[in-house]
Amino acid sequence: MPTAPPTAPHPRRRHRWGEHGLAWAFLLPSLVVFALFIGYPLGRTLYLSSHANDLFGAPSRYVGWQHYTDLLTSADFRRTLVTTALFTLLTVVPGVLGALVLVLLLETGIRGVRLLRSAFALPFAFSVASASVVFAVFFNPASGVVNGLLSHLGLGPVGWLTDDRYALVSVAATTVWMSLGYNVLVLSAGIGSIPGEITEAARLDGAAGLRLARSITVPMLGPHLFFLTVVSTVHSLQSFGQIHILTKGGPDGATRTLVYSVYEKAFAYGSSDFGTASAQAVVLLVVVLACTAVQFGVLERKVHYA
Repeated sequence: MPTAPPTAPHPRRRHRWGEHGLAWAFLLPSLVVFALFIGYPLGRTLYLSSHANDLFGAPSRYVGWQHYTDLLTSADFRRTLVTTALFTLLTVVPGVLGALVLVLLLETGIRGVRLLRSAFALPFAFSVASASVVFAVFFNPASGVVNGLLSHLGLGPVGWLTDDRYALVSVAATTVWMSLGYNVLVLSAGIGSIPGEITEAARLDGAAGLRLARSITVPMLGPHLFFLTVVSTVHSLQSFGQIHILTKGGPDGATRTLVYSVYEKAFAYGSSDFGTASAQAVVLLVVVLACTAVQFGVLERKVHYA
């Protein structure tokens, strides 16, 4: 009995497989980069966090959750977490709100607004190292600009970077100044994207000044404020350069954040405790993900329903 000839693949199905193959070909370079620079380091960090290491930092034996248990029962690590939280609050809130106030003031029609906008955006052009060196000069206890101004007011010198009461605030102020330019640029772009018809209609209804800002400008800037809050939080949790240049985590651990603690355990002062440092890095990752999830769950919902 003659057999039926094999049916050719459906042209639509063949076209679909061709599209999938082309899509994977375009995605492959990004997937390779992601695996090399994110996937492998993350897997290696998890591996090191579950192993003890020898004097040279090489993994020696499996210890499971021991590093995490030691961290959670350590008073020094709890202090580091509190310092990290305080540093984040001292940088995110003033950085975002300060930029918002500046942008609103620039929209009042004062003279030289373009020059002022460029001046406020200037910190964005500074690197972390250069900005930190500048503020190290400002906060110098003997010849610094800040103490020089205090002396003219009849006040004694303050150890801005050497006194544990002021060191964290000083580093936070440096970080706020460095983030101010970027925040101003984002919010200025946000105000520029507000339709002029909305603002004009509000002015015709009698809204002006603070009422206009509260009722129209700030609500319309909700997505931009949300974006800056998330980005500033992640940036603050990962801050390292200004802490290393200004205080090196001191005095007496007053500015030792979680990122700097990871550096100290892994590399500083000849240390090679990669197991503990990797466990702290995992904790930092969890903290960043938790803060981002909370912000997306709470702030983004308020932005959408405002």
